Amino acid sequence: MRDKLLYWVPTGLVVMLMASGGIIDAMGADSALEVMRKLGYPDYFTTLLGVAKILGVVALLAPVPRSVREWAYAGFTFDVVGAVVSILSIGAPITAVTIPFLALVMVQLSYWMWRRRSVSAERPLVLPVAQPA
Repeated sequence: MRDKLLYWVPTGLVVMLMASGGIIDAMGADSALEVMRKLGYPDYFTTLLGVAKILGVVALLAPVPRSVREWAYAGFTFDVVGAVVSILSIGAPITAVTIPFLALVMVQLSYWMWRRRSVSAERPLVLPVAQPA
């Protein structure tokens, strides 16, 4: 029960954050475009990131191959690390990266708990005993 909670709480937060941000980005909302322009990115990059976030959310929630889910976690990691670096590179105060940094912590906690659950599900409960020849 504890492991499920430790997985689903951060995963739920990641899904909500990435889904809402992905929809806003994919729709090309003025607020999203304004932020991306301030960071120095072209407008089309906002749409690209939005679609990638939505696909990543689907990969976390749908029954997909292990490698697809790992790519989703990698993409979310690149997204939030890129956000931290981009925000700091324009001279914003360190407090401006609080939300992206917390998002990074949630992504990594979700990934770590998913790996822990999936590895333990693959382990046999009893080691096979060698049979005498």
